[in-house]
Amino acid sequence: MENEKLALNANPVVAYLQKEPRDFTKEDIIKFIRDNEIRMVNFMYPGGDGKLKTLNFVISDQDYLRTILTCGERVDGSSLFSFIEASSSDLYVMPRFSTAFVDPFSDIPTLCLLCSFFDKDGNPLASSPEQTLRRAAEAFRQATGMEYEAMGELEYYVIQATENVYPAVDQRGYHESAPYAKTNDFRATCMYYIAQTGGQIKYGHSEVGNFEQNGLTYEQNEIEFLPVPVCDAADQLLVAKWVIRNLAWRKGLNVTFAPKITTGKAGSGLHVHMRITKDGQNQMLGSDGTLSDTARRAIAGMMEMAPSITAFGNKNPTSYFRLVPHQEAPTNVCWGDRNRSVLVRVPLGWTAQADMCRSANPLETPVAFDTTQKQTVEMRSPDGSADIHQLLAGLCVACRHGFEMENALEVAARNYVDVNIHDAANADKLATLAQLPDSCVASADCLERQRAVYEEQGVFSATMIDGIIRQLRAFDDRTLRADIADDQEKIARLVETFFHCG
Repeated sequence: MENEKLALNANPVVAYLQKEPRDFTKEDIIKFIRDNEIRMVNFMYPGGDGKLKTLNFVISDQDYLRTILTCGERVDGSSLFSFIEASSSDLYVMPRFSTAFVDPFSDIPTLCLLCSFFDKDGNPLASSPEQTLRRAAEAFRQATGMEYEAMGELEYYVIQATENVYPAVDQRGYHESAPYAKTNDFRATCMYYIAQTGGQIKYGHSEVGNFEQNGLTYEQNEIEFLPVPVCDAADQLLVAKWVIRNLAWRKGLNVTFAPKITTGKAGSGLHVHMRITKDGQNQMLGSDGTLSDTARRAIAGMMEMAPSITAFGNKNPTSYFRLVPHQEAPTNVCWGDRNRSVLVRVPLGWTAQADMCRSANPLETPVAFDTTQKQTVEMRSPDGSADIHQLLAGLCVACRHGFEMENALEVAARNYVDVNIHDAANADKLATLAQLPDSCVASADCLERQRAVYEEQGVFSATMIDGIIRQLRAFDDRTLRADIADDQEKIARLVETFFHCG
């Protein structure tokens, strides 16, 4: 009998093999390639710039196919990562069968596989972002006995020429429908392709930002994912950005994940939702339906480590033009319920125990549905400049750190706010809160001070931390935000420099 859970799966490889991706074997991949007349295989892997790289293979015979799937291939690590010397640069890339998807853009039938890096001795490359994330997830599991899951909110702008476009209200694009939103069809196609590559999508919609500038229309969109094991979340976000950029190019559009495009307009974030599970059950709510101590400990860890998390999630100077007071992007280290002025938000969580489905649809019979699985907490500081693996690893470490803090619940209580922290009446509370760094250089300083936590249990290598600090300090932007705050021409040049970040 057909597996009902897989019946509607959008990934053609899953639909054909009728297997969960985690169960794919080499023989499954060979069978799919043979039966579906696949003519090329692409190995894909992130470089040090966070973008996916591609190595193409033409399939000439089954022996060669089996060879590359078994042995992987050799690549030049020094051209991919700044920390690898040219004198000892050879690395192996080994495909992970669970990541297989059909390239939705290739005219030649092509199967893509994400890869892991291995060193000359055949060991996983310790300093690769992917292995850092795997170590972070394992360290969390060992320390807590629970699993760390994540999902991202991928925000981006679509840019096109302003020609006979339907008028829309500036900065009022949230969840807008056509014709006021002009790129809904583009977003829907992106979502369809991302789902075909294995992405588990929650929903998509237009976002707040929409404006016209220099004869171009800028329209902000968001695609949000479902919570999955944290390593899978990183893979899905990487591939999703690749899909969005490829589809835009083919349709004559431009897209950017840049954190800030111009002053006074909404910037783009990469908010990360997370939940902690045990035996498949969400641990973010207590038995009384309120936020659990498990969730509060994780939040406390993020409160403690928030300044240095920017080193992974806010990687260029324009990031700090988004993280400014009195906008939805946070600047203060605090958390709260349903509050978009805070750093960590606890979203509305279906805890009312009301049967809203029957209320809206009187013909439905009453049903008891477990909504506890839906509760997450959201980190709101990261943006599209993030190194996705580093960011998720950093958040995983921070949450684990919360379980290791003796005063975690006290820290959580001290940093809780239930008001708009920027209201004048809350000035006394605001004065007690730590602040996020305001530049790449300041972020590097925070990472230097807190690096020991990330290096515990060998999660982040010292080499990687050194490299991140060096890259951030090289921007030399400690006073940049203040220096060019009123110079639109300099801001525009800065934005152009980092337009295609991440």
